[in-house]
Amino acid sequence: MKKSIVILGATGTVGSKISAILLKEGHQVALMARHTEKLEQFRRMGAEIIAGDITDVNALTSAFRNADSAFVILPDNVKAENTRAYQRQVTGTLVEAIEKSGIKYIVNMSSLGSHMHEGNGIMGGTGEQEVRLNQLDGVNVLHLRSAYFMENFLRTIGLVKTMGFNGTAADGDYPIPMVATQDVAKIAAGHLTRLGFTGKLIRSVMGPRDYTYKEFTSIIGKAIGKPDLQYVQIPADQAKQAFLSNGFSEDFADNLVEMGTAIKTGFMNYQKRDDSATTPTTAEGFVREVYLPIYNK
Repeated sequence: MKKSIVILGATGTVGSKISAILLKEGHQVALMARHTEKLEQFRRMGAEIIAGDITDVNALTSAFRNADSAFVILPDNVKAENTRAYQRQVTGTLVEAIEKSGIKYIVNMSSLGSHMHEGNGIMGGTGEQEVRLNQLDGVNVLHLRSAYFMENFLRTIGLVKTMGFNGTAADGDYPIPMVATQDVAKIAAGHLTRLGFTGKLIRSVMGPRDYTYKEFTSIIGKAIGKPDLQYVQIPADQAKQAFLSNGFSEDFADNLVEMGTAIKTGFMNYQKRDDSATTPTTAEGFVREVYLPIYNK
């Protein structure tokens, strides 16, 4: 049976892929975003496009009211002067809209490491969002705790091209779960349509295995014809300055740096891997199918 589904964050790496999957399956899909011009491809596929901000409780309530399920996120706000306050505002708006609308099934985009509420950068906000959504009565909530997105390596293509190395503020020798967003989207789309979950649940999505940043960089290097490509851990103060130069607020930059430098504490490795958490796309497959075409543009 076809479902009526609302997707927040449809312009993002996961939300856009969920939208495409659901529309191809013939579901009635409503996409909400501030910048709707980025959603025209989905309008042509039959999606309803709603112009609205994630802090607009009336717009959210209206979108959720007649839906079978919704995919919700906690989006970044790189300009936020107080990141946690902004995150709490978004979560509060989502909770209010869910309660007012009567929607019964929510798939929440969370992250590995969200069991902690501090010391993990912006993931502290996703942890709080899980707790607040869990307090909803009569609403079934599935938290997708995703691993580190392989797509994050796309952000450093410019560094690889101009400086000849790859780098972030994270320890290059510490292995963490990494996942392709296409795999996350497939799992999310399945839960949004089957509605086979009850109560409040967590599902980890952890990719095929753990990788270090150095190992992933080596895989990239071999694919682009630079087998000696090195990974460099960028000092925290330099990483922060790079974020600030890109227009990020100081508080948001601090949260990003904290998240990266804290990886070696193991907060991303809290969830235990099993068959249900393991997804198929390998680093080699991702680099070949996603990274290389973008790198070669």
